Amino acid sequence: MDINKLVTLLPDMAAFVTVVESESFSKAAQVLDMTPSGVSRQVSRLENALEVKLLERTTRKQTLTVAGQETYNYCKNIVDTAKEVIHASDRNTNKVEGYLRIATPKAFGRQVLQPILLEFIKTYPNIKLKVKVTDQPCDPIHDNLDLIFKLTNKPQENLVAKKLDDVDLILCATPEYLKQKGIPCHPMELSEHDCLYLGETIHDNEWQFLCGSNVFKVTVEGRFIVNHTEMRLDAVMHNLGIGVFPNFVVEERIKNRELIEVLPDWKLQGNYHGDIIMQFLRSNHMPNRLRVFIDFITQHFKK
Repeated sequence: MDINKLVTLLPDMAAFVTVVESESFSKAAQVLDMTPSGVSRQVSRLENALEVKLLERTTRKQTLTVAGQETYNYCKNIVDTAKEVIHASDRNTNKVEGYLRIATPKAFGRQVLQPILLEFIKTYPNIKLKVKVTDQPCDPIHDNLDLIFKLTNKPQENLVAKKLDDVDLILCATPEYLKQKGIPCHPMELSEHDCLYLGETIHDNEWQFLCGSNVFKVTVEGRFIVNHTEMRLDAVMHNLGIGVFPNFVVEERIKNRELIEVLPDWKLQGNYHGDIIMQFLRSNHMPNRLRVFIDFITQHFKK
């Protein structure tokens, strides 16, 4: 294939990679700012040029053929290399500008990250910050993100992980509730209490505790099940029971005696505990806007 033909196919290769990673033509079209039919034509043009079928298309999804998987691997390397070229040129200037796309868990984003982001925007007025607030798993490639925040003890292995702090899960209730129902001294006593849990999975009411070498699991029940942190906190403040929260959500209320920590000697295992980390793609030529953001966040957590 001569160089002129290769150059004309480069946009089609990029479109093909985007379709594979977005898992649909419509999502790829949104990323590329095109119509789905336009993206489909680009993939078809690439198939015709290579004389091979890359995707098995159905009304619901697209599946890579064997040849498509191999072609995707090569095209992905080409697209990544092109990104490195852009990032390298960006880094060789002093410009700190452009779009920065990040994702954060809901409670962490609202309780901890929001004031830091506002300060960052004021400090770097030429950066446009787009924030995706979600508790669903995110991936920089599939979700077109530069960086993701996670509360976990299992970071994604294919990404750089930069730890910022620790996060623990805390059980707490109001003094009034505990005065009425009593203060549990052991996890097994939680079965006699109203407990507010997330309800995101069928096992969310199975709480596992650690205390030294002791492990104990208890199935809890309650009358208010909600995966929204502020709604769950509001319910606990209205004396509806014992709730579970990341420590940064309730530490001030515990300090002010509005809430009392329950079973402080036991460590609760579950989602949204472990490390607070930033994750992003490994790159030898990181764009300035991402580099200053990482440094800004890191310095804040060192305070």
